[in-house]
Amino acid sequence: MQTITLYRPVGPAELRLIEASGWREFPPRLPEQPIFYPVLNEEYATQIARDWNARRDGRGYVTRFSVNAEFARRYPVQTVGSSVHKELWVPAEELSHFNRNIVGSIEVIAEFGGSQDSDAS
Repeated sequence: MQTITLYRPVGPAELRLIEASGWREFPPRLPEQPIFYPVLNEEYATQIARDWNARRDGRGYVTRFSVNAEFARRYPVQTVGSSVHKELWVPAEELSHFNRNIVGSIEVIAEFGGSQDSDAS
């Protein structure tokens, strides 16, 4: 099976829920969050974790995970800014199916906020 590597910037609350799942799945979306959007590159995930999550929540994390590539192709790549700002738009009601297509574990590769930013990789 071929896989694609994706990234997801998260705050502390979402990270706790990922950890509670055994690092295997992302938590359901909130009612005001109709789309789950994993991003296609670490640079973009870092921008969000550092510049949005860390400022809003005190800490921001970049997670990395692999998904069955054939399954992921059902979600067209969306460019939402510059050419680096690429993401998949997964409808919230499809997130459990998306989670079942994660291959391996979700890992934290960078952390931002507080007095010192770090790269966990």
